[in-house]
Amino acid sequence: MVSLPVGKTTYLVSRETKWRHRFTILTAVVTVLLLAWGGVVTSINAGMAFPDWPTSLGSYNWLNPVDRWWANPAYLAEHGHRILGSVTGLLTLTLAVWTWQTDPRAWMRWLGGVAVLLVVAQGVLGGLRVVFVSTNLAMVHACVAQLFFALLVSMALFTSEGWLQASSQLASTSRLPGLRRATLATVCALYVQIVLGALLRHQGGGTDPLYVGLHVTGACLVIGFVGVTGAIALKHFWGKALIRRGVLATAGAVALQFVLGFSAYLVLVYESAVARRSVLQVALNSAHLVVGAILMAAALSLTLLVWRPAQSLARSASNGSSSLQPASAAS
Repeated sequence: MVSLPVGKTTYLVSRETKWRHRFTILTAVVTVLLLAWGGVVTSINAGMAFPDWPTSLGSYNWLNPVDRWWANPAYLAEHGHRILGSVTGLLTLTLAVWTWQTDPRAWMRWLGGVAVLLVVAQGVLGGLRVVFVSTNLAMVHACVAQLFFALLVSMALFTSEGWLQASSQLASTSRLPGLRRATLATVCALYVQIVLGALLRHQGGGTDPLYVGLHVTGACLVIGFVGVTGAIALKHFWGKALIRRGVLATAGAVALQFVLGFSAYLVLVYESAVARRSVLQVALNSAHLVVGAILMAAALSLTLLVWRPAQSLARSASNGSSSLQPASAAS
């Protein structure tokens, strides 16, 4: 166990909480792989490789719907995405049950339930996209995926030692409301940018001038909000390790995301006359999607830390949280 000071008493993070935290991270990592795989499906136009759902070419065989399906790139992309989505769903269900049985925080247990609802909704959206041959549903599917990932990131943060220590991280000063507003604006702008990116990709073919302009405008807003957040944190909160790391992670992800987005657009324009997408183009598009999710994770974690009620750890301890135990009781 890890000792955490709360007032005059030292509390310990339980072993169960630490293992559940690791399992939540595992679920989030698998979700990132699912996002990347979905990006490949879209990039090579494999979303309709199997024109039916929940079957695959009429087969309910989850592992082998078609002989040597893995040898066909379109089949591999689409059915692999379905398999990975099922694995993500099973992990999420396990996490929700585990959380419901062990976490004393009612709101945390409900978050597990919401995660299950979102992952089920994702599967249904993906299936209906195939049934109705709808690019609009494909776009919604992409946007909800980012919400689901953000929820998993939040659950991982809420079971982390850093979160449980955060009651002593930020004092309530006159500068704190400004930092809170800046982080919240950053997260909101990021999600709008994700929606604009989905519009550009699914409706604008990646090069439509209107959608490109909107996406570039959104990128400028995100960079501006990240800059304001960084400036406030640098001047007033740089001594807080969690805040400093959160700002650096967000700023680094923004820089990498800008480079990837610009590179993906250049390659797409250069290869616009080529019928088949190159490996470079697929890789850049998928990397841009994944780094966007990581950027959202960093910004959301920073926002939650900044907005965290200062005394919630002490309340958890006084309420007898099984996640926190007095050091004397554990010895």
